[in-house]
Amino acid sequence: MLKADYRKHTLQFTFQAGTSRGVMTERDTYFVKLWQTASPEVCGLGECAPLPGLSVDDVPDYESHLQRVCAQINGGLGFSKVANRDESGNTILERVGAAFPSMQFGFETALLDLQNGGKRMMFDTPFSRGAAGMEINGLVWMGTETFMRQQIDAKLAAGFRCLKLKIGAIDFDRECALLHRIRQHYPPEQITLRVDANGAFAPEKALEKLKRLSEYALHSIEQPIKAGQIEAMASLCAATPLPIALDEELIGVRQNDGKKQLLEAIRPQFIILKPSLLGGFAHCHEWVGLAENQRIGWWITSALESNIGLNAIAQFTATYRNPLPQGLGTGQLYYNNIASPLEIRGGFLHYDPAGEWQNAPF
Repeated sequence: MLKADYRKHTLQFTFQAGTSRGVMTERDTYFVKLWQTASPEVCGLGECAPLPGLSVDDVPDYESHLQRVCAQINGGLGFSKVANRDESGNTILERVGAAFPSMQFGFETALLDLQNGGKRMMFDTPFSRGAAGMEINGLVWMGTETFMRQQIDAKLAAGFRCLKLKIGAIDFDRECALLHRIRQHYPPEQITLRVDANGAFAPEKALEKLKRLSEYALHSIEQPIKAGQIEAMASLCAATPLPIALDEELIGVRQNDGKKQLLEAIRPQFIILKPSLLGGFAHCHEWVGLAENQRIGWWITSALESNIGLNAIAQFTATYRNPLPQGLGTGQLYYNNIASPLEIRGGFLHYDPAGEWQNAPF
């Protein structure tokens, strides 16, 4: 029979991580473990990591719901009952995921890990075999102008060729000055620049700001206005001089028809996929197919998980042949992360299959 357990872990940031929604110094996450009673030494690990202020399942009683799912599994369910579909066409995890997408992602990862021998290798790709790296963007967090400059200089010195800057918290003119400074030294042929507004712009002022930002030859801007303003976002995507990537806009859209209708209504240039926020790999795969059918670009981003979740997302991302830099550079954010075989070298994420997982949660 299949058994389940979980551990709560509070991740501590190495700095004050600023976004337009506020500053984070720590965040809670939940590691889940699945194993078969016949072979308890082999276990699969996953991470349930609701993101405060953004996840639809960021609720005060999240842990009690996680306890309920573990109890349901421990009540005598076999592997097939959890992983396979019931008479209504859903798995247990899909029923959970309707309300708790981060939980669906965590258990889905743990099941994949268990199916593949509990070695934290969920997908067999050149990346997971250590034969190929994956280009990622270097993330520059909001803060004082000095702090943001320090991050930019450090990322460039480390060999990153794509930078993503969080904007929308300090004065817009000063943010533009930072972008101008980068472009003075690094033309578009050398460095790709992305920005993420996290919905910080007012709809009536957004186009004017996008025109200003387009002067710096940016690759794209993520979520310039808040999610849920479909007509305003559609108008912005139609008129923008700068490619727009939907991020928060995708959260909570669960059905295939709803996803298709959203993309058709807004017609964005890109979408950004975060498995923890969207309900796991199956939902992300569905978004990819719909986007490609409509000739919309996409890339995948982690959502501040620990290395447990980041590793699973990176391995899933590597199953595609997407040449764009991915948003998977969050493994160095925490003092107390889970030490893993993931390593960033020259702006590329690598995985060493012979490496060790240390201070694991179980």
